[in-house]
Amino acid sequence: MTATVAWIFDLDNTLHNASPHIFPHINRAMNAYLQQHLRLDEQSAGELRRSYWRRYGATLLGLMRHHGTDPRHFLWHTHQFPDLERMVVREPQLRHVLRRLPGRKFVFSNAPVHYAQAVLRVLGITSLFDAVFSIERVGFRPKPDAYGFLKLCRAHHLRPRRCIMVEDSLENLRTAKKLGMKTVWVSQAERVPGYVDVRVQGMAALSSHAAHLY
Repeated sequence: MTATVAWIFDLDNTLHNASPHIFPHINRAMNAYLQQHLRLDEQSAGELRRSYWRRYGATLLGLMRHHGTDPRHFLWHTHQFPDLERMVVREPQLRHVLRRLPGRKFVFSNAPVHYAQAVLRVLGITSLFDAVFSIERVGFRPKPDAYGFLKLCRAHHLRPRRCIMVEDSLENLRTAKKLGMKTVWVSQAERVPGYVDVRVQGMAALSSHAAHLY
């Protein structure tokens, strides 16, 4: 395997488990933001957020298109974690697994950069990545939009066919596959779509499957 291979990792529910603590906190923060800035009650805020998620794939896009919301203001106030160390759920062998993977490594997340960097620090893996490509870097056009994938590749001189995308989201993996990337789905599911090359239940299993990806 040559050093030209690049591993592109999603962050939440890929490099760590965000479901128990992180995602509920973000959901509450987003509802509170809508209540405060759009003057909605709790139920209306939740309904509006869910409708934007279904229509656009992200609450932020709906707020930007229909309310002129400043994306940086929204992301800053909805991604504050005073007790992040306690909230992050990690796999004990994560750093060891990542270090064993040859090639360049990137984080590509729909999250804001301040949050992504904070999580990587808590996980103790910041130094293992060449760069963090956050929502700001893609002009607030989140995955699965192909725009961000292509911008990441251009910025770091990557060839999609030499990239391996590791994600928990099938929508994002579908885009990666269309661009020619190899795909790894982090999931407990038994049925695997055709555009997924490898399914792993967690990061600890990644190294044992790596040989099938290049």
